[in-house]
Amino acid sequence: MGSKAQDLDAQGLRGFLAQVETRFPDQILRITEPVSTRLDITSTVLELERYGRSPVVIFENVEGHEMPVVTNVAGNRTLLADALGAGPAELPTAFRERCQNYIPVEVVDSAPWQEVTIEGDDVDLNKLPIPFHFAVDAAPYITAGQIAARDPETGVDTTGFHRLMLTGKNRLGVSLHSRRRMYEFHRRAAARGENLPAAVTLGIHPLHYMGSMAYHYPPHVRKFDIIGGLFGEPYRLARCGTADLEVPAGAEIIIEGEILADETEPEGPFGEFTGYASYRSTNNIFVANRIRMRSDPMFHSIASGMSSDHILISCITREGEILNSLRRNLPNVQNVHVPHTTCGAFMVFVSLKKTAEGEAQMAIMGTLGTELYAKYVIVVDDDVDIFNMHDVMWAIATRVKAEKDVVMIPGAKGAIIDPSSDPETFTLTKMGIDATRPFGREFAERLTVSDEQKIRVRKILEASGLQLQDP
Repeated sequence: MGSKAQDLDAQGLRGFLAQVETRFPDQILRITEPVSTRLDITSTVLELERYGRSPVVIFENVEGHEMPVVTNVAGNRTLLADALGAGPAELPTAFRERCQNYIPVEVVDSAPWQEVTIEGDDVDLNKLPIPFHFAVDAAPYITAGQIAARDPETGVDTTGFHRLMLTGKNRLGVSLHSRRRMYEFHRRAAARGENLPAAVTLGIHPLHYMGSMAYHYPPHVRKFDIIGGLFGEPYRLARCGTADLEVPAGAEIIIEGEILADETEPEGPFGEFTGYASYRSTNNIFVANRIRMRSDPMFHSIASGMSSDHILISCITREGEILNSLRRNLPNVQNVHVPHTTCGAFMVFVSLKKTAEGEAQMAIMGTLGTELYAKYVIVVDDDVDIFNMHDVMWAIATRVKAEKDVVMIPGAKGAIIDPSSDPETFTLTKMGIDATRPFGREFAERLTVSDEQKIRVRKILEASGLQLQDP
């Protein structure tokens, strides 16, 4: 395919790897030692994180398989920012602005994943190097699979992550627990007595990750158009053999099939982003009837559990979505942070340059109304670094009067896989904390060290033989 294939690769996993290799060569780790699909792959990523490292990892020698496994593609904020052409601190703003610039897709006639076709009785998902992530997991899981399907009523498609448990040579257990578009598409198809045609895409660019996790957009807008906005050009798709669904042309592997209408079977447990084994599932079934792939495919996996690979993209997209929502009524909101350490979902920090009392409360309500998974919202003044947990905790410790600054919202809808939510209704009590100073009157003066003084003492320390790295 020549240069045309290279153009398609630029929007896929290969394009991202090439960019990292060129601009951040120390952030790609190639492992040639033999590894097992059982536990080795995700536990390697978690061990690297324990040492403060988060490179893209390519396992070139996977026992029993010829196909390499690529993981931790989305575990590094610097690499994700570079992919979007922004600095790490500007990621939420860049995402917010770009994902509102919808660019229609370009459908191409051929794609590299059309090189090999396996169908019928020859379909055997066991031949893919699908990792077994945690000992508690019920089976190996495809974690980087983006499922594409169409609304059976409107014809508008969507794409998104849903965990996929290997249960047979052509069967995958799937949970639609986000209860968003894919769940509704399946419900509408099942109401007609129809299975939902679907395709699983493996081997995508992290900008596809980001765009697929946007959720505040009009119902007629395709997520692929949002992804195009992030790329700044039309996202190139190709039609697969399942209901002419359109999927990324630059992908590595496409699994075509359908989600059954009326049949369910147990799915899980799975090591979820909460840091717990999740037994909660919608227990749906995906049946594969065809596999399409490149002649030299790479298997893409996301390290599960609380790895940055699993959580960081959701942090960034939630930050951008909440920032976009809040600034409609509070233009003085400075930034939003959803910490990875709070599962990338459950706690939100909002930086506010306060101009009147009551604004912090508006920010709390706006955040909880925007993000279903958010349980705790902490609003701080703009002198507090919301990307520094110590600084936020200091603001709570010194600026909060619990009797007036803490608000509770009982009986609010939460995430189905949040272990603290009610097991039947998935509701819980949410909380907001106003950790801002009182407006319009004097408050204790914060101690600060000027940038000039920091530079001066840094030079003194370095002259003494101490090499310092930015925190």
